[in-house]
Amino acid sequence: MVIDFGTRMTVIRLSLGDLIIHSPIFIDGSLKDELNKIGSVKYIVVPNKFNHIHVKNCVLTFPEAKVCGAPGLSSKRKDINFDGELVEIVPKQWAGEVDYLFFQGAPIQNEIVFFNAKSKTLIFADLIFNFEKQDSIGVKIFAWFDGIDRKPDMPRVIRWFILKYRDKAQKSVEKILSWDFDRISLAHKDIVESSAKEIVSKAFLSV
Repeated sequence: MVIDFGTRMTVIRLSLGDLIIHSPIFIDGSLKDELNKIGSVKYIVVPNKFNHIHVKNCVLTFPEAKVCGAPGLSSKRKDINFDGELVEIVPKQWAGEVDYLFFQGAPIQNEIVFFNAKSKTLIFADLIFNFEKQDSIGVKIFAWFDGIDRKPDMPRVIRWFILKYRDKAQKSVEKILSWDFDRISLAHKDIVESSAKEIVSKAFLSV
């Protein structure tokens, strides 16, 4: 059974009008036109080793954009010419507006967590899901099995892996909670519009 729980692409608009595409979805002509209306796509971010299905389409749509991937992704997607891996040094063009960190302790995905200061928004790919609203039996079964039934939380499978590297993960959690955010944009399902810090703290409580 194939479970389709959807994927969200988050777009960050920098003060000078440059756009960062985070976790790209398939971009058709209509969506391309919408993006071009709000700014110029300069960066394509693939934030972990999983959310890369539509990166080729995105690169072909915006060939002038720089492509940044999570550590280890370039060896998995050799068909993509990455401009570099996302490491701890934030590009100077993003300074003061976008911060990120390489989440230590989850090598299965090597996720990069983003933070947009202006909108006070934290951006996760697969570290937290939010299935408060469920629209299919497949999603319900997946959410129940992974311990995220009708609540924003970390999937049980990811938690198991993180617990093996608890010390590294705790440092990353401390950094995330130091950011001033009040909402969370997620790659999968509903955006968290309130109580964001409380939700993140609870999700990582056992880490």
